[in-house]
Amino acid sequence: MITATQEPSRVVGKVSATRLASIDIFRGLTMVVMIFVNDLASVRGLPWWTHHMKANVDAMTYVDMVFPFFLFIVGLSLPLAIRQRWKKRPSVPALWGHVVIRSVSLVVLGLILANAEGGAKALMGINTNLWAILALLGAALFLSVYDEQGRHAKLHFWLRVFGLALVVAMFAIFRRVAPDGRVAWIDVSYVEILGLIGFSYLAVSILYIPTRRWLWAPLAWFVVLVALNVLCAAKWITFEQRVSLFLWPFGNGAMPCITMAGVVTSVIFLGEHRWRTLRQRIFLGVGFGISTMVAGWLLTPLGISKIRATPTWSLYSVGAAVLVFTALYWVCDVKKKTGWAFFARPAGANTLLTYLLPDFYYFIVSWVGFSYFEAHFNHGWPGVVRSVVFTGFILVVAAILTRLRVRLRL
Repeated sequence: MITATQEPSRVVGKVSATRLASIDIFRGLTMVVMIFVNDLASVRGLPWWTHHMKANVDAMTYVDMVFPFFLFIVGLSLPLAIRQRWKKRPSVPALWGHVVIRSVSLVVLGLILANAEGGAKALMGINTNLWAILALLGAALFLSVYDEQGRHAKLHFWLRVFGLALVVAMFAIFRRVAPDGRVAWIDVSYVEILGLIGFSYLAVSILYIPTRRWLWAPLAWFVVLVALNVLCAAKWITFEQRVSLFLWPFGNGAMPCITMAGVVTSVIFLGEHRWRTLRQRIFLGVGFGISTMVAGWLLTPLGISKIRATPTWSLYSVGAAVLVFTALYWVCDVKKKTGWAFFARPAGANTLLTYLLPDFYYFIVSWVGFSYFEAHFNHGWPGVVRSVVFTGFILVVAAILTRLRVRLRL
């Protein structure tokens, strides 16, 4: 979810120092697929490969690769974002403060989405869908990009304060009924996709930032994280009880290794190092992608599963992401052919807003009780058409809001 994609003022092959179209388009295309498959999940009567593979099956579908692609993009953007932030303010405490705030913000957003359906209206005094709408609205006001120096700077400041206060108020009133019948607060056992991205971002930052000046460090950390994933999958490393990500953001190594692979790819293509020629970068990118694919194939005895976060799932996803980005880098940044991706670029440039728009829609229609499309277009190819139209609708809304300068940024 990191949006800084500026390259240093130099020329790499034929790629000039401008905002990198390949990263925005890669992020936008991933967002398009995510919106589509999330809506498609409620459609029945479709082939098995259109949904997530079940945990007890050793296989994966393209749907199982959407989340890893987001993790990869976070890592891909991380060195660039840190480089730009360091140029603006070369302070280690400030850098770590930003990392922590960004991670916490993602986790808070994840907790809102994960708990929205579990709230008890009788205990909160408010409809759970309305609770989610207000909580997300508060987060959006707090995370909006404002003109801090313009004539409306004071209004923008108070909008941010009001947004934060609204989020705090929604968390304060939240109540649910636990499985054992007792009244409980926010369930922190699952933090949704945004929260998982936040923990992976934090884990990789802990490893990358102190060692970022060493060219070989990201690849070494990637190998270490893959090894952790392998040892956990083989049950050579076990935990008596599952350790919370709040205490151990590295998990079993799967998610951080995918994010670190994005850092490795960023170093190959966008880093300040000796790989100056385009041919060298393409060769290294393709080599890295194929190598991870081969490693994933060799580890298939440990299983193939997104739900179980196996090494093969991680490495296959990494390999696919690296090869896709290599192709996009060539087409979009080297050959400057970007017009074909017009539909995805607003989503890639304003990712967090686009990510939250479907959730706003679902919560609003549930709150008002509108279910026509789900009731009439929820099976077979009519359901697919519904999901395609819905995806286009969200992209159009995102493009309009982006044009109106409504942006969210962590």
